[in-house]
Amino acid sequence: MFPLVSITTSFVAREDATSRSSAEAEQDEILERGPVVDHEMEELMPLVACSNTKIAESKNERRHIPSASSALVIGSMLGIIQTFFLIFAAKPLLSYMGVNSESPMLKPAQQYLTIRSTGAPALLLSLAVQGVFRGLKDTRTPLYAIIVGDSANVLMDPIFIFTFGLGVKGAAIAHVLSQYLIVLILFWRLVDKVDLLPPSFKELQFGQFLKNGFLLLVKVIAVTLCVTVAASLSARQGPTTMAAFQICLQIWLAASLLADGLAVAGQAILASAFAKKDYEKIIATASRVLQIGILLGLLLSFILVVGLQFASRLFTKDIAVLKLISLGIPFIAATQPINALAFVFDGVNYGASDFAYSAYSMPFCRFWLQL
Repeated sequence: MFPLVSITTSFVAREDATSRSSAEAEQDEILERGPVVDHEMEELMPLVACSNTKIAESKNERRHIPSASSALVIGSMLGIIQTFFLIFAAKPLLSYMGVNSESPMLKPAQQYLTIRSTGAPALLLSLAVQGVFRGLKDTRTPLYAIIVGDSANVLMDPIFIFTFGLGVKGAAIAHVLSQYLIVLILFWRLVDKVDLLPPSFKELQFGQFLKNGFLLLVKVIAVTLCVTVAASLSARQGPTTMAAFQICLQIWLAASLLADGLAVAGQAILASAFAKKDYEKIIATASRVLQIGILLGLLLSFILVVGLQFASRLFTKDIAVLKLISLGIPFIAATQPINALAFVFDGVNYGASDFAYSAYSMPFCRFWLQL
C-alpha cells in the first residue's frame, strides 16, 4: 500500500509543478522586459491578460495529470488481486502466523480476514487518491473524507458487533463499508480537480510506477517482516500475549504515524521545488521538517511515558494484559524520536524521487540490527 501512495504523491507534485511553471514562466518573461512606451504597452497587455488567464485556469480547472490515472488503475488491479489472494489463502496464512487448528483465535480470525479482504480495492484506491491530493498539496480533502469514514466506522462497530450480534464479523463489515465510503467521497472531490481520462494510453506511466514501486516494495517487506514475525511469535504465546501485543502495536503505530503527516508535507513541497529547480527552497524545507521531526518525536515520548499507564485501561481491564502492556511502554516511548526522524527522512528522499536509496538502506539496517 505505502509504495503506491508515496510514489503517487511525488509524481503528481512534480507534474503539477511543471504544468504550472510553464504559464508562470510566460508571464515572468513579459514582466521582465521592463518599462515600455505607451504604444508597446497596448500591444503587451493582451499577452499579460492571456498569461494570467492560463495561470487562473491551471488553478481552477481540471488538471491533466497522467500519473493520477496511472495510480488509480494500478490501485484497482492490486486491490482485486489482494482480495482474491487473502480470501483463498486465509487459513494457510493464519496457520503460518501461529494460529493453528486448535487455537480459539482461528475461527474469528479467519472470518475477519476473509470479510476484511473485500475492502482491499477500496483501500488501495483511497490511498492512490490520497496520493493525488497530497501531490496537489491538498491535505484537507483526504482529512475530511477519512474523518467521515472513520466516524461512520466507529458508529457502525457497536451496531454490527452487539446489536446485530455479529461479533468479529460485524467489526470487519463496518470497516469495509467505511473504506468504500471514504473512496466515494474522495472520488467525488477528485473529478472536479483532475482529468482522470488521458487522451493517450501512452501517457499512463505504468513503467515508472512499477519500477519505483518494486524498489519501495523491498523496503516495505523489510519493515513489515519484523512486525509479522513479532505477531507470529505473540500468537504462539496465546490470546493474552497477542492482545497485549496488538494494543502496544496500535499505540506505537498511531503515535509514529503522526510524523508521517509531517513527512508527506515535506515530500510534496520538495517534489515541487525539485521540479522547479528551486534549490534554496529544497534546503530550507528539508532542514525545517527535520527540526520539527525531532521536536515531535521528543514530545510523543513524553506524552506516552506519562499518559500510557492510564490510557491502556481504555483498551482492556484484564490484569494480565495490562501487566504485559506496562512492560512495552518504555520501548514504545523510547522509539518515537527515532521513528519521527525515519519518517521525515523518507519524506525527504521521496520528494527527491530517490526511491532507490530508501529501498536499499532499509534492508541493510534491518540486517545489521538482526546481527
